[in-house]
Amino acid sequence: MNKKVTILWTDDEIDLLRPHILLLEERGFDVYTASNGEDAIALIEERDFDLIFLDENMPGMTGLQVLSRLKTLKPNIPVVMITKSEEEDIMDEAIGSKIADYLIKPVNPKQVLLTIKKFIDTKRLVSEKVTENYQSEFGKIGLMFNEQPDWQGWTEIYRKLVFWELELSDSGNSSMGEVFKMQKSEANQEFARYIRTHYAGWFGQAIGDRPLLSPDLFKHRIYPLIQEGDPVIWMVIDNLRFDQWKTIEPLIREYYTVAKEELVFSILPTATQFARNAQFAGLMPFEISKLFPSLWTEDFEEGGKNLHEEELLRQQINRLGADVPFIYDKINNNRSGKRWVENPQQLADVPLAVLVYNFVDMMSHSRTEMQMMRELAEDEEAYRSLTRSWFEHSPLFELLRELSLLKVKVVITTDHGTIQVQNPVKVIGDRQTTTNLRYKQGKNLNYNPREVVIFNPEEIHLPKPNLSTKYIFAYGSDFFAYPNNYHHYVKYYHNTFQHGGVSLEEMIIPLVVLQPKS
Repeated sequence: MNKKVTILWTDDEIDLLRPHILLLEERGFDVYTASNGEDAIALIEERDFDLIFLDENMPGMTGLQVLSRLKTLKPNIPVVMITKSEEEDIMDEAIGSKIADYLIKPVNPKQVLLTIKKFIDTKRLVSEKVTENYQSEFGKIGLMFNEQPDWQGWTEIYRKLVFWELELSDSGNSSMGEVFKMQKSEANQEFARYIRTHYAGWFGQAIGDRPLLSPDLFKHRIYPLIQEGDPVIWMVIDNLRFDQWKTIEPLIREYYTVAKEELVFSILPTATQFARNAQFAGLMPFEISKLFPSLWTEDFEEGGKNLHEEELLRQQINRLGADVPFIYDKINNNRSGKRWVENPQQLADVPLAVLVYNFVDMMSHSRTEMQMMRELAEDEEAYRSLTRSWFEHSPLFELLRELSLLKVKVVITTDHGTIQVQNPVKVIGDRQTTTNLRYKQGKNLNYNPREVVIFNPEEIHLPKPNLSTKYIFAYGSDFFAYPNNYHHYVKYYHNTFQHGGVSLEEMIIPLVVLQPKS
């Protein structure tokens, strides 16, 4: 151990424990002792400890009284209660006061050493084990994406990458984290090759031969749940990546069973205007623009691009020949979210309630525009942490807790993910070229074809405002930059989170069905 571990052992019979203390000192631990609660508090006030052993039954201040005072002074120090008694009320109070563990007298040296290892050395041991396990998986994952996987293979690869990203993040091993980043970058390069070759072909295939895409979600996942009879709450959390879902999942599992978790694919461009409109319409953007021209706004036109989701969903339900009364609401701030927390029953009184939450999307945009947000979410780990913190204190989580008391199914989906961009790619376009950093649509685009994924609009069912319109997509961690004021532009957008292009993070998205535990 680099840092000498400092322990405080408080017991009114401390002299009888001298052999234990000598053993710990021989093992390199720095041990302080106190024979009563007052002396222990005085020591705690004047210095820091890594671990405290605390006798429960002492004259004067009892162990529980010392514990209460200690948690006020230094709430994060792990405390191991040592007791002769296993009475339930005493242990309940000790555990409720957040002891880290407890030992029953008489304690033996092996117990003491194992306890210290558990609380002091756990992080190092876990980090070493995670590193060892990832090293053994590294080659297997590399083989997976170098053996030309199909779409199902890519979802499995992405699951594994997210699992190891979270494991390595928790372990705190920064050097192995860098190795992982390189592997994920290589995976995204191979994924882009796969999308370039296979994506256009999906539109002539049946589901199963191709993945579930944005326009399929309501018809094939939400509507069948409605037909089962219980109310369904469909929550669309804009811009929620799979790793962000796995970060908030433990909070949700306290109240819900995850009945189904699958990975589906966002259409291209992985942007709200295209992917979310396609979800609600059950149609690709080209079909929306032709069948409902008043409900579609082109990229280069003024005005909001997702103002007609409720009507698009109504039209899809009508095409299914269904009679499904529904509530639709778009939630952009805490005040509008609180309204449903105060009256969750209203959502359960209709067969379908659709709630669109824009916070994660707003967080990624504000991170681009605000220096403070850049510093709060400077990397992927911090971005996930910020997502979890928002969710834990959000009206959305409050609402989920309230809904868990009602007999409703909850479906959480998103429209697309996002990726942290690093590498600028030069592109030139005219005034009507789209401003998105991960895709461009235009008639006079100038670019290096080796640096982009290119599709003609008709082959991927996208609108074609002009005869010569093409769509180009950035892939991996690239982003498009104009030659004008190039260095300022690159510096401003480097390391920001963007969407619209081709990457595992943007295209492979979660669909989760939750069943209340109650």
